[in-house]
Amino acid sequence: MTDSKPRVRLLLAFAAVWVIWGSTYLAIAVAIESIPPFLMTSLRFLMAGGALYLWARRTGSPRPSAIEWRWAALLGCLFFLVGNGTVAFVEQRVSSGLTALMIALVTAWTALLEWLRPGGRTPTAGAVFGIVLGFVGTALLVLPTGGTPAVPLLEAGMLVASTFAWALASVMTRSARLPSGTAMVAATEMLAGGAALLVLAALAGDLSRFEPAAVTSASLLALLYQVVFGSLLTFTCYSWLLKVSTPSKVSTAGYVNPMVAVFLGWVFHGETLTARSLVASATIIAGVAAIVTSRSREGAGGRTPRPAPAPTAPQEG
Repeated sequence: MTDSKPRVRLLLAFAAVWVIWGSTYLAIAVAIESIPPFLMTSLRFLMAGGALYLWARRTGSPRPSAIEWRWAALLGCLFFLVGNGTVAFVEQRVSSGLTALMIALVTAWTALLEWLRPGGRTPTAGAVFGIVLGFVGTALLVLPTGGTPAVPLLEAGMLVASTFAWALASVMTRSARLPSGTAMVAATEMLAGGAALLVLAALAGDLSRFEPAAVTSASLLALLYQVVFGSLLTFTCYSWLLKVSTPSKVSTAGYVNPMVAVFLGWVFHGETLTARSLVASATIIAGVAAIVTSRSREGAGGRTPRPAPAPTAPQEG
């Protein structure tokens, strides 16, 4: 009986990373129905980052130094201003499921950047095949073939930039001077990214358009869901999994999350997928799976890739 408890805890943590991060795309779509996108995303990370910062300080994490704050600001802007802010903006015109599918491209970008960085490792043949599949699947969504593209070109370009920014920040995190403790790292990056998003919200007119009285209960609950479950609970599970499991197993979220997002968008938000979108979906997910499994085989035969400080998960919504 005692051996079953750690296994159940492990399964619950994986379920949280797979399902909750996949569900945040739907939560974003609901939240921005009555809260402007940049403001909504700013509130999410300021609230989550503030809570994490207080918890980290109470549990003994030292106050970050000036240089640690500068690194956190740079990475926080890449992760949350460019990464998540773009997702919220794009979901005004693109379904949550298709957005999540394009966000899966972050795995391909990360593999490429890991290869190109100084001292980086050459990808295996399986990883190269996965990278190609990822970009082919994205092209299927974007390029018009006898009709309109599944994802408009402007929004597709923004999502590609978003995934590149997230992958770049993940790779840069390995050499960045960041606070000690994963909670404090995430807290400072969320606070910095949330503050930058608030400035962008003001410049984009989100603050002037925001009407508190018009915020629906569904949007408010979707925002709180992202804060409590999408950022705090799942981050804790992800950090714990990196300690007790292997990075290759944890990175399976990269291809589970899009499938969850597509399913939830179809069931709860009336989103539809054409035959072309389904083919693109299968191609992208197969590419991510090829990259992840090739990393797993490489790690099993030699050195295991060192996990970077959080957050380096597959890009969340």
